[in-house]
Amino acid sequence: MAHIVKYFTGSLVVSAAGLLLGAGVGYYYQGTGAAVVRTVFIVAVLGVLETSLSFDNAVVNATVLRDMTPVWRHRFLTWGIAIAVFGMRLVFPVVVVSVVAKIGPWEALRLAALEPNEYSRILTSAHVVLGAFGGAFLGMVCLKYFFDAEKEVHWIHVVESRLVALGKIEAVELGLMMLALYAFSQMVPEHESHAFLVSGVFGLVTFIAVDGIGSAMEVGPDKMRDVHRASAANFLYLEVLDASFSFDGVIGAFALTNNLFIIAIGLGIGAMFVRSLTVMLVERGTLASYRYLEHGAFYAIGALALLMLIGTVMPIPEAVTGLIGAAFIGLSLWSSIRYNRGKLAEEAARADAG
Repeated sequence: MAHIVKYFTGSLVVSAAGLLLGAGVGYYYQGTGAAVVRTVFIVAVLGVLETSLSFDNAVVNATVLRDMTPVWRHRFLTWGIAIAVFGMRLVFPVVVVSVVAKIGPWEALRLAALEPNEYSRILTSAHVVLGAFGGAFLGMVCLKYFFDAEKEVHWIHVVESRLVALGKIEAVELGLMMLALYAFSQMVPEHESHAFLVSGVFGLVTFIAVDGIGSAMEVGPDKMRDVHRASAANFLYLEVLDASFSFDGVIGAFALTNNLFIIAIGLGIGAMFVRSLTVMLVERGTLASYRYLEHGAFYAIGALALLMLIGTVMPIPEAVTGLIGAAFIGLSLWSSIRYNRGKLAEEAARADAG
């Protein structure tokens, strides 16, 4: 147990600091003991929700980090987490409000601090464009994985073997994602249809750009000197991926509070635990030990992408998103354990027969 707890020491320290900071924010805004207790509780709930909803993010992060150099891996786990906590959970919502309301960033920050209800209204009104962008990007991440013609290990064989066969068709995932965006654009309110399509196209273009950079910097056996460039491309990919994961969490957090600073603290605590999970998965070789865990994470990403798109048409409870992702992760872990046990039993039977 101690060797597992060591991975979460930093996250626990940050959690304690975050809860204290949350208590200070609660006292600053309302000046009562009840407000302090309520704020600390909301910060804790947000941290737990962010951690539980982002386990699939940690698995995918670990998948990419395996191929990065120690230097770039360290940079992602330090600079990257700073960008994730402060950039996506604090700066990004302010930028969105600034763009949507056509006001300056400082005015948007003033709204967040002094007029949280108006700030919340403006940010929530952007859920259609954020859902389209995040849904398109995450949808491409999922489809790219399952349409990989070179993919050999299948969890749900009857489905994945057929997807691999379809993957031989050039850009099939892009075509399917474009059709999905068109279909949903016909279902969103008419006055938001154009913005939905534009945002979705930017999501696709972002994925193509990031994926293209990664392909251009791929390392071959005769190009080991380019390994740092490849790792830099993976760093960029992970940052955009985290941004797409964050959209849903940031918007959903307003169901608990409309205070930007409380949300940033709570989600920041969750992001730190996701970092700890990522480190543990990489250093302990968990992905190699559990054959189908990676598959479960990409199914969860696909489900999140679909729910983000559906969320532009009708409200989706945050709990639904989390439960579906957790179900895929849990089932893939269970299948992996069963596979490992079966393999051990088979090896034992061979040894007995020999």
